[in-house]
Amino acid sequence: MAERWTLEGYVAHNEALREEHDRFLEERDRRYTEVKNAEEKALRIKEQADRDALGLAREIQTYKDEKANQLREQINSERGLYVSKVELKPLADYVTAQQGRSSGVVDTRTILFAVVGLLIAGAGLLLALRP
Repeated sequence: MAERWTLEGYVAHNEALREEHDRFLEERDRRYTEVKNAEEKALRIKEQADRDALGLAREIQTYKDEKANQLREQINSERGLYVSKVELKPLADYVTAQQGRSSGVVDTRTILFAVVGLLIAGAGLLLALRP
């Protein structure tokens, strides 16, 4: 059998709907607040991470700059320790002259020994052909 609505029943029903709607709105507001708080917390964490990353980047750059300065100082301090091509030229000329001289001496000895050998061979041949 169909239930009849009375004014008191209708009022009670509307009151229950209104209370349920209010609870729904409160729950929605509570969730929105929780989400907003979580977003703010995430934003604070991100900002802190960004500050930390900038600090690390600054430290890394400082380290690189220090190492570059050390290398530059090392290069500058060693700059005068090495001989230049211009400074090596007299030494290279001397070595070349010595090699040529020793080569010339060897060539002269070889020719001298060849001449002496020919003279001895010629003398031996003359002695052998003499009656």
